[in-house]
Amino acid sequence: MAIGWGKSYEEQMEEANQRASEEKWGHKPEAVRKNEQALESLRLSRARIEQQLSRAVHPSHREMLMKALQAIEKQADDLSQPTGA
Repeated sequence: MAIGWGKSYEEQMEEANQRASEEKWGHKPEAVRKNEQALESLRLSRARIEQQLSRAVHPSHREMLMKALQAIEKQADDLSQPTGA
């Protein structure tokens, strides 16, 4: 992408990042987007912890990872619940 006249490189990068974010998350209300982003973050954290759990050897480390996994699942459940209930 060529740098246009009158816009700094930083402004162009910010606009490109914003467009990419809108393409990924769509034109949704801010609360819905934040909720979806939080759920995606939890999903990634869960995958990372599951990977660590598969390699963990020490019982205390496995226990810590299991507790972290439970906490992530609880947070995901809380975020998935309808707010009107």
